[in-house]
Amino acid sequence: MKKSKVFGIGFHKTATTSLKIALHTLGYNVTGPNGVNDPDIRNNINAMVEKISQKFDAFQDNPWPIVFKRMDKMHPGSKFILTTRNPDEWIRSQVRHFGTRTTPMREMIYGVGCPAGNEDVFVRRMLTHNSDVIDYFRGRPKDLLVIDITREGNWEPICSFLDEPVPASAFPHANRAVDREERRLHLRPLVWIIQRAHNRLRHIMKQL
Repeated sequence: MKKSKVFGIGFHKTATTSLKIALHTLGYNVTGPNGVNDPDIRNNINAMVEKISQKFDAFQDNPWPIVFKRMDKMHPGSKFILTTRNPDEWIRSQVRHFGTRTTPMREMIYGVGCPAGNEDVFVRRMLTHNSDVIDYFRGRPKDLLVIDITREGNWEPICSFLDEPVPASAFPHANRAVDREERRLHLRPLVWIIQRAHNRLRHIMKQL
C-alpha cells in the first residue's frame, strides 16, 4: 500500500534531524532542508516545493514548515508532524548553531538572517508558526501530530500517528548538545596524540 506523504513542519532545531532518521527507518524517502542558500528563494520557493514534493515521501526542515498549507492542498491525505521545543532551549540551540551566520531562507522566514542579536524576533516567529499550524488543523486530529521529540522522543506517538509498526531499534536522537560534547571529549586524546606526532615530525624535519 502506498504511504501517505509526511511533512515535518516544525522549525529547524526542533529535532528535525531525529525526525528525518526516524522516517527513513520507517521506510520513507525523506528530503530536506531544501533551497536554504538560494539567493532568490522568495521567487523560487513555490516552483521548488511543487517539484520536490512529487519526488519524495517525506519532508523536514526548511522550507517545509512555511508551505504546509500549500502542501495540504496539493497533496490531500498527507500527514503533518509539528515538532516543537521549549522556546528558551530552542533559541539557545539556534544561537549556538547559527550565531551571526545568515541564509536567504532565514531572512525570508524571520525577516532577519541570523539568530544572534535577534532572539526575540526568532522566538516570536516560531511561536506564531506553531499557533498557525494548530489553528489550521483544528478539528483534524488524524492529520496533525504535535510532538516535542526532545522530551517525548520514542517510536509510539509517531508510529501510531502514521499507522506504522514500531521498529526494534532505539528511537534516534540526533545532534543533541550532550552527544556533541561527549564526542568532543572522546576525541580529545586522539587529537592530542596527532598534535604531538605532528610536532615531533616538525622537530625531526628541522634537524635534517
